[in-house]
This record gives sequence, C-alpha cells and structure tokens, in this order.
Amino acid sequence: MDVAVTKTKTAYADLVRDDRVATQMYTDPDLFEIEMDEIFGKTWVWVGHTSEVPEKGSFKRSWVGRQPVIISRDRKNEIHVLINRCRHRAATVCEHNKGKTSSFQCPYHGWGYALDGSLRGLPYAEGYHESFDKKEFGLPKLKVGIYNGMIFASLNDEVEPIEDFLGNAKAWIDLFMKQGGGFPVKVLGEHQFSFPGNWKIQLENTTDAYHFPVVHKPFLQSLDSETEDLFSFLDGDGFVEDLGNGHSVMVMMPSLIDLDEDNGWEIPARFAELAESLRDRYSEEQVRRIVKAVGGTGFNLNLFPNAACSLSFFRIMRPVSVDETHIRHIAIGMDGGPEEANRMRLRLHEHFQGPMGFGSPDDAEVWERVQRGTAGGPELDIMVNRDKGLEKDGPNGLPRGTVSSETGMRAAYNMWKRMMSR
Repeated sequence: MDVAVTKTKTAYADLVRDDRVATQMYTDPDLFEIEMDEIFGKTWVWVGHTSEVPEKGSFKRSWVGRQPVIISRDRKNEIHVLINRCRHRAATVCEHNKGKTSSFQCPYHGWGYALDGSLRGLPYAEGYHESFDKKEFGLPKLKVGIYNGMIFASLNDEVEPIEDFLGNAKAWIDLFMKQGGGFPVKVLGEHQFSFPGNWKIQLENTTDAYHFPVVHKPFLQSLDSETEDLFSFLDGDGFVEDLGNGHSVMVMMPSLIDLDEDNGWEIPARFAELAESLRDRYSEEQVRRIVKAVGGTGFNLNLFPNAACSLSFFRIMRPVSVDETHIRHIAIGMDGGPEEANRMRLRLHEHFQGPMGFGSPDDAEVWERVQRGTAGGPELDIMVNRDKGLEKDGPNGLPRGTVSSETGMRAAYNMWKRMMSR
C-alpha cells in the first residue's frame, strides 16, 4: 500500500475515540471513498434472504456497497452473488428487481450468462480470435456466506468464514428467526427510501433507545394503553450489549427475547381476534406460538456494517455517497403460516415502518437534521458517551450497558477503527 494512503488511514482511525467521534466522520468525501474500499470492500455485507430466491432460476438484485449485484439460484440449487455488469462494455445484465429466469443477457450486444455467471454465448463469435476463452469472461462472482437464511457476500476472497464474522451475533439471529412461529421465515415485501445523510448516522440508530420517547412520541400516542406500556421500556430491565466485530444487540423487552418460551405470556387484547380465528385449525399451544411471533421479538440486532434485525423486520442500509444513504425496510412473515397472521404482520409493519407509518418518517427526519447540523461547528465532536464508565461485562466478556446506553454505537465504531487501521 502507498505510504501516503497508510498515513491517511492512520489519521482517519484517530477520528474515533472512546467516547466520541469527529464530525468529519459524516462529512469527508475522501473518508467515504476509503470506507467503501476498506469496509464494504473487505468484509461481509448483507445482500438478501434465501426466501427472496426460493427456487431454481430465482434472482434478486442487491448491492455490496456501491456495486450492483445479482443474487441467483442456479439449476443445482446453489446460490450465487454476481456483479451486475457485462464483461464486454459494462452494461447491467439485469434490470428487473426480482423474478425467475434461465439466463441473463446484456441488452447492448447480446452476451448471455448462465445463472452461475458463466458466459454462455455471444453473437457473431467468429469476430473474436481463437484465443478468446469464454471461461475468462463470466460475471465476477463474490464470496457467499449464508447463515439461517441470511445471505452475505464479500468482494474479498480472503474474508474470514461467515460463522466467525458473526460470532456472538449468531445466537441472536437464531432467536430473531423464531418469528416464523414454527414456520420458516420469509420476506413478505419491502419499501425503500433515501435520506440525505451519512450511512453511519443510520448505523447508530438501531441500538439507540434513548431517542425513542422523544422521536416516536406520535407512535406511542397511537397505541392502546397495553401496547404503550410494552414500548415504555427506558425504565425497564433491558440492555445493550457489544457482541464483537461491530455487532450489538439492544434488548428492550426481555420477556420477548425467546419467542418459544411461554413464561406465562398472555395473548394481548389487540391479538384476541387473530387468536380466535386460528383455533379451528391449530392447537392452543400452536395458536399461542403463532400469535406471539406476530408481535415480533423484544430486541434489535445490529450486524456491522449494513444490516439490522429490528423487532420484526430487516432494515438494510446502502451507502450512496458521503451524504446520501438508501434504506430497505423488509417485512418478514411465516412461510406456509396462516394468511391472517401474515396479514397482521404487514399491518403492524405499516403502522411503524411503512412510508405513512408513525416511526420511519420521524427517524428519517432526525437523520437528515443530524447531517444538516454537521455544517455548524464542524470542529465539535459527535458524542457517544452515554453509560461510558458504567457498563458491566456481559456473558461474552464484552461491555453491556443499560437499554439507553450508547454501547452499540461504540461497538460499531471500534470495528470501524479496526478495519480502517489495518
């Protein structure tokens, strides 16, 4: 590596301290370019869920950092992640968001690619010298790692195994996937939006309970009293825990960590009608399990650098530029489960996460205001010091703070610093 680049990386790593980060972290376009190489170009990035490519021939478009990719399932049932760029003149070979196909074809000169990315054929092949080898001109393949239905990809062939990267987060992913209520989890749908702010602003938000009663007051006011009490968790026994490798978990409702544990849970009034509609087909034990799963988990799980398993949905972040970030809010439900349960999952998703919901629009507003505010007093730091010095060791020997601590943010920035320093 160039000595000048090494010095720059060292200087950037110094922007992260124990209890604060420099405002430059949100505003420096040169820093953003290095992040794309050293973070999004070197580690595992969440690209999709296996239910989005459910059968042979299925495909889904996605991104790794700023690079467009295609997730495909080939005829051997293997999942691939391919760069969405023709090897001839760079045109994208897939413009449909998802679907089913037998191949991908460039619209410019007709080069055709198999589902595994190999070059199948090209028009007027006699125009190429006999030394032209089709095997050398397939769509570039990324390294693929799959854990409990979650598909990750990496541009780095030497990246550590996905199980090692996820580490302590694996147990929380397993708990999150119990939202299938005894059925496999599947993607039900999604909505997308962008906000004019740096990607790390959103990265911080998923394990920030401190903002909830302020930013989401309209949401709390829209709830019945029983549900409002459930979401009044700042005075409860919740916690935020560093899981290593930049991952963290924020537990807001400890009684809903493991949805398979009955622990005296009573069906809330808002789900009584749903429960009654299921009793003619399912045992009471199954009804309770399904209905409990409909309400979602009691925690948010942050997976560095771009994914969150948040209560009852996936939030996927894609950096576009230093001051623009794209968000996918992905509703999940039960594959093969009762239709009315999945319908209620969607209604609950719309209530908070939807584009006309009570939650996401308010979040996006404050993220934008954070970015705008960085223009004032650029020499000032961004503070992430809540609960600093008050944390205890969690079961993995890593810091655990109260539910309103900024432990998760410090976890992410420690990983950021590690990756930007090497």
